[in-house]
Amino acid sequence: MTCFAQGEIPPHIKEHITYPVLDFHPWVGVMPVDNPKMPYDPSLEYKVAIDLYGSLKDSTEIHSTFLEVARTYNLNIANGVPADKIKIAAVIHGGLIQAILNESEYESKYSTENPNLAAIKALEEVGVKFYVCGQSMGFYNMKASQITPMVNMAVSAKTTFITLDQMGYSYLNVSED
Repeated sequence: MTCFAQGEIPPHIKEHITYPVLDFHPWVGVMPVDNPKMPYDPSLEYKVAIDLYGSLKDSTEIHSTFLEVARTYNLNIANGVPADKIKIAAVIHGGLIQAILNESEYESKYSTENPNLAAIKALEEVGVKFYVCGQSMGFYNMKASQITPMVNMAVSAKTTFITLDQMGYSYLNVSED
């Protein structure tokens, strides 16, 4: 199987892909589907808890999990769901917490700007809420002051998912690891 998300968008996709709201990266676009048998219902509230974990493979690129959060949002919008009916909570844990370092910490560690911050900002502007696992922060010996203030501290990823489940959020794993 070819992993297109790591490379250039093939021509057969370029001619069909759309960017209904978020367009900060080529791979956040979506493809129209004619006559789906499981269409979106714009009367429903789409509440999704997205699991973001893994390792930072390339410090110069936006991590693919943030692209999937954006695609999830764009898919809803492209299929007629009003923005006020989309509730997305992204929960970051494990080694991926390196992706949410604030600009000075990231630059000190990787000698480059943090490309993930622009994605997080764009997602936050459309209402996506970000949470980081406090347990992962402890395991990696990181303090809240080292991460972007756009991400909220949680006790743990586990308790956050349990709480979001009780609040009616559906779990979605978009991580590659």
